[in-house]
Amino acid sequence: MKAEERWQTRFRSPRMTLPTWARQAPHHAVYRSNASGTWEIYAWDRATGQSRQVTDRPNGTAHGDIDPTGQWIWWFADTDGDEYGVWIRQHFHGGAARPLDISPGHPAGLALAANGTAAIGRSCRLGFQILLMGEDSEPTVLYQHKESASVAGISLDGSLIAVDHSEHGDARHPALRVVKKNGSVVGDLYDGPGKGVRGIRFSPVLGDRRLLVLHERRGRHEPLVWDPLTGEQREIYLRDPGEVTADWYDDGRALLIVNHHRGRTQLFRYDLVGGAMTPIETPHGVIESAATRPDGTVEYSWSSAAHAPVIRSSHGHVVMSPGPTAPPSVPVEDVDVEGPGGWIHAMISRPTGQAAPYPTVFLLHGGPSAQDNDSFLPHVAAWVDSGFAVVRVNYRGSIGYGSAWRDALHGEIGHIELADVSAVRDWVVNRGIADPDRLILAGGSWGGYLTLLGLGTQPKVWSAGIAAVPIADHRAAYEDESEGLRSLHRALLGGSPEEVPERYAASSPITYADMVEAPLLILAGENDPRCPIRQIESFIEAVPGPCQVYRYDAGHASLVVEERIRQMRTQIEFATRVMDGRKQPATPGL
Repeated sequence: MKAEERWQTRFRSPRMTLPTWARQAPHHAVYRSNASGTWEIYAWDRATGQSRQVTDRPNGTAHGDIDPTGQWIWWFADTDGDEYGVWIRQHFHGGAARPLDISPGHPAGLALAANGTAAIGRSCRLGFQILLMGEDSEPTVLYQHKESASVAGISLDGSLIAVDHSEHGDARHPALRVVKKNGSVVGDLYDGPGKGVRGIRFSPVLGDRRLLVLHERRGRHEPLVWDPLTGEQREIYLRDPGEVTADWYDDGRALLIVNHHRGRTQLFRYDLVGGAMTPIETPHGVIESAATRPDGTVEYSWSSAAHAPVIRSSHGHVVMSPGPTAPPSVPVEDVDVEGPGGWIHAMISRPTGQAAPYPTVFLLHGGPSAQDNDSFLPHVAAWVDSGFAVVRVNYRGSIGYGSAWRDALHGEIGHIELADVSAVRDWVVNRGIADPDRLILAGGSWGGYLTLLGLGTQPKVWSAGIAAVPIADHRAAYEDESEGLRSLHRALLGGSPEEVPERYAASSPITYADMVEAPLLILAGENDPRCPIRQIESFIEAVPGPCQVYRYDAGHASLVVEERIRQMRTQIEFATRVMDGRKQPATPGL
């Protein structure tokens, strides 16, 4: 199989997310899959083994859920990826789709109770709201504030609702509040500046009011169990390094601990009675999501850089597969590089059949609170198939390395991350891995932002740049983006553009656009609410050199498989053309 056929096959190979099952009807589940060629919502009756496609929308469906009774499937209907719309309900076995009779907005969480009560988070230019509605009742406003807020959970009986909020003004480190259906406050958790508290989920046992929470009291995310009525808290002390999240076992007597460390994942069972921690055997790699079943088994979505995703059970068998497995790719190599803010963890994927130094793509992740890991990524495999080495850097701002590393971004954002990227770049060049004359800076979203900023502030270093859905001008992006992202901008830069204009300018790629020298490819979504198209257009006009632009009719990322393939082909063809032009001519006689 030729290289392009191989990477296109990976993109087209059916994939699916971990099925979410109904707490009181565990044979009913929903999942997302691209089996139709577009990421859509599917219903799965585990008793019969039958699946049906629930949604069928031109640009796909990003959010879906099932209520605890297993009767209703919910999904969010936006317009061509603009992330602005309303929730829709449909019966599990089909029938008419029923849009909620509420004003459209950007989604800010959804939580469903067994009695038909739903807590719905939304935002618009007026701020943030949490709406409460019964199966046949009109929605009422439960919570409202100008600062960021989202639904964290609802108790199974619908009597308690948990809200993550940033009334204190810091969306990166939220506080947690539990309220009753009438809006009266039951309890608050706030650990002070720089220490976020987030709700995960109420106990799955009917009548149990305990809430599972993530806190940062010891410099990383760790779980605790909180009774908001009594105020009792039980912190779960863990010895293993890394970031931790958790979920309940179905009987409420144990927790499923998910530990992320150095780009890999481990699972544990923590018994609340006695405190025993038991490892759950899983293959070496990354677990994107995991959940327990009523019989105590754990199901999880697993992959590694070399092996395509699969839904597994702790019993060892494959739970479900949407179709043929994608061809394998190469494993990653871990490196640790000393940087200006501490040791930087990076990952390298090398092409096979050719010698170093390689033409190299520095592929920067989005977020910035995200992480590069050892999971299977078709676009990374596509670059390797095409003869490029891929270097991915968990720069300061990345999650998985503690709160201090993640929170190092403040004030001089962009420049901090690029200092770490530069340290890794020097390391791979000095060791003969990367060809210094064939270095491409690339990334999407925040990674696209860093690409534009890097080309302007380091114009002699990079041979080319590929920026997908980037922030090009923080001030203009702030004017057009959703309220949730405005609150994140204020947290990262210390205020609004009116309050700290110099910071917005210093960290904006458009400030340095006239210094860009390298060939540049920009990919932009026409309906992108996160990195709006207007500020990208302004940057394109300001760049003096060659700039190729690929526009597509969707939002922040396309959910259509063939569109993703077109974008990948455009990037590889651009990079190959630029790199071929930089090859040194062969010396005569050699």
